[in-house]
Amino acid sequence: MGKFVIRRTNTGIKFDLKAGNGEVIATSEVYSSEDACRKGIASVQKNAPAAAVEDQTVEGFAQEKHPKFEVYTDKAGEFRFRLKATNGQIIAVGEGYKAKAGCLNGIASVQKNAPDAEIVEQE
Repeated sequence: MGKFVIRRTNTGIKFDLKAGNGEVIATSEVYSSEDACRKGIASVQKNAPAAAVEDQTVEGFAQEKHPKFEVYTDKAGEFRFRLKATNGQIIAVGEGYKAKAGCLNGIASVQKNAPDAEIVEQE
């Protein structure tokens, strides 16, 4: 089972969604407060299971409604995803993947792990 790990950074507070094996599958922006961070987690828990996947790596891709996962390629040519809430804000992003299949597996893992993931604070 996955878990959200809240951790402090030099500039604020953020969360990582970790899979059962401890690997980070999605991470958040840096929030200014723990309350805002927890609201971000709640948004991921609510939006991830229902989010459509918009594959921006194919020509003429179909635009999906929010909430959605956007699949895109970064400057290094790796596949990445970002989860956008119903208001269009980015609430979580994935790491870079060499293959699109890995990226899609990352999305599936977020959809599976996020809804019931426990929330813990890193020491």
